[in-house]
Amino acid sequence: MGKTFVEKILGKKAGKEVVPGEIVMVEPDRLMSHDNSAAISKKFKSIGIKNVAYPDRIVIILDHCVPAASEKYATNHKVIREFVKEQGIRNFFDIHNGICHQVFIEKGFALPGNLILGSDSHTTSYGAVGAFSAGIGRTEMAALYATGELWLKVPQSYKIVVTGKFPAGVSAKDLILHIIGTIGSDGALYKSVEFTGETISDMSVSDRIILSNMSAEMGAKNGYFAPDDKTREFLKGKTDEGYEEIYPDEDAEYERILKFDVTNLSPRVAKPHTVDNVSHIEEVKGIKINQALLGTCTNGRLNDLEAAAKILKGKKIHPDTRMLVFPASQEIMLEAMKNGTLQILAEAGAVLMNPGCGPCLGAHEGTLAPGEVCITTANRNFKGRMGCKEAFVYLASPETVAASAIKGEIADPREVI
Repeated sequence: MGKTFVEKILGKKAGKEVVPGEIVMVEPDRLMSHDNSAAISKKFKSIGIKNVAYPDRIVIILDHCVPAASEKYATNHKVIREFVKEQGIRNFFDIHNGICHQVFIEKGFALPGNLILGSDSHTTSYGAVGAFSAGIGRTEMAALYATGELWLKVPQSYKIVVTGKFPAGVSAKDLILHIIGTIGSDGALYKSVEFTGETISDMSVSDRIILSNMSAEMGAKNGYFAPDDKTREFLKGKTDEGYEEIYPDEDAEYERILKFDVTNLSPRVAKPHTVDNVSHIEEVKGIKINQALLGTCTNGRLNDLEAAAKILKGKKIHPDTRMLVFPASQEIMLEAMKNGTLQILAEAGAVLMNPGCGPCLGAHEGTLAPGEVCITTANRNFKGRMGCKEAFVYLASPETVAASAIKGEIADPREVI
């Protein structure tokens, strides 16, 4: 019997044949953390070990509240900067770089065949380039700082096969919301999800990141895409490290195979207060909004900004709506400056923000007031997610967010294109 991707990569890292359900000890290639590195550093020091085991494996990126919005956040950042210098951690990216997952990929730390663990649930993003990447807790990360190894349970595997061509106004975000709405927020709990099919092959790496990022929202341990020519082209110039591409066998056994056809897919929106509370656009059209958010680690890449700008060009954002734009990284922001995308968004009335997480987690820069409604390209809409338990958050694609910003209500992008 053949092996799935996760059985192969965890077997390689464990140095033996593995089966689902088995617990194995592995050494990750990279470790990722962000603003929570302050708490992790304190837990590490409580272990009683003076130095981290492998400083060059550690990547720390400040992004959750940048620049610091309060003395508390500023103090956390100070603790992290001091820890980085003390431990000789070279891979440190301060507040101007952008969102951790985007920066991690841009800087060439995510590679095919790598095993990556991060203290953030959306570490699953790196599966878009053929890595095994999963989120872990702060205590686990502190233990990894100390020892360089951690145990993992080998997951069962799901295969998601996607076919068809996207209709106009429909994109990868609509697909992943449709998948999560179909199987539920726990539909792939602790599963290794492999995305495949003709639609997946046609997708850019940027769009694949959307699906791997939100694999966490269906409970998956990781979300994997087989490396191909698009992956290799994407990685050119990002790293001089070698890597080994790992593929599932054709006769691999999957616990579940799910099939989706996007040919007739319509825009999807996740309603408050769960990601799997997904509706067709027709069911939510006309709901008044106060804020529209374009960005986050899910949809803050250049093609996302360009998709919104294409809809907003020559138009104005509704006077009762605030639109905030957060590029996912400085690199993306500079590209969007050069090609005029940010100018189009600004002329439409959007507020251009610094690269970072912003209000996605409710920390600062655009949190909501009681009773307010926001439509966002983010990945979560839990109660209180954007800073207020009495606000309402809807998740949608960049196209739907842009169309809604124009109308001041949730709108169908197909009617605006």
